[in-house]
Amino acid sequence: MLILISDAFDESLPSMLARYGEVTDDKGRLADAEIVLIRSKTKVTKEYIDSAPNLKMVIRGGVGLDNVDLVYAKEKGIIVWNTADASTTAVAELAFALMIALPNHLTRADSTMREGKWLKKELKRTELHSKTLGILGLGRIGLALAQRARAFHMRVLGWHPDVYFTDLAEICETIEEVLPQSDFVSLHMPLLPDTKGLINKETLKLFKDGAYLINTGRGKCVVEEDVVEALKSGKLSGFATDVWYSDPPVNSPLLDAPNTIFAPHIGASSKENMKRIGIIIDRLISDYAKAK
Repeated sequence: MLILISDAFDESLPSMLARYGEVTDDKGRLADAEIVLIRSKTKVTKEYIDSAPNLKMVIRGGVGLDNVDLVYAKEKGIIVWNTADASTTAVAELAFALMIALPNHLTRADSTMREGKWLKKELKRTELHSKTLGILGLGRIGLALAQRARAFHMRVLGWHPDVYFTDLAEICETIEEVLPQSDFVSLHMPLLPDTKGLINKETLKLFKDGAYLINTGRGKCVVEEDVVEALKSGKLSGFATDVWYSDPPVNSPLLDAPNTIFAPHIGASSKENMKRIGIIIDRLISDYAKAK
């Protein structure tokens, strides 16, 4: 069995998987690979699958599977897994860090200090305490974020198409109910036809004036141009994102927008999470090898 590690994982993973067969990071050997390990960079398209005639399993280290053609993979009998359980803490902590950093102007404070400026009067902080957080997407990560927000004594509203109750948030039946009440909105949705471009010119009108938006879900869940306009007009006080239309972003209008914090898709990249991902990958391959 040849296992191809196509993207970056914990350095311990090759030796962990060596008991199942040969492990390589040589992408030129895709045609021989039985199992391919990916993260967000590798796109498992129809063409990719057709160039891998021996492929039997794809494991995505992380949550989203929008970079895998699931329909074609199923047609070809290829098993596709993710490691959703692993990344909850890492992504929730990043989302919360961004939510703290935005209203405290941490990046601007740091950069202007390095420029020799003293903006003590200009940088007006806003506390999270007693504010309302609206979470769109109450899966593992959304619920983990809710738990952290409650520790900061925030009111938490949540929307999810099939979550009807939780002790961690007040459930709203529609997104339209969440947005006008929220001082902060955090996105934790997969990229689906119904979520693509969900945050757009029309939904942004529903936001509370001066709200903050955080996205650690999927870049294409927002219309970038509309978010830029909301930032320029002051409708949004700030926007922080770890996810983009492409990795890295190409000609994104967000890069010139005011009151923003950007990260290079590092939500799942804590050292602890990379080890958890490796443990889950090892279990999945073990189960596959036993069933052969």
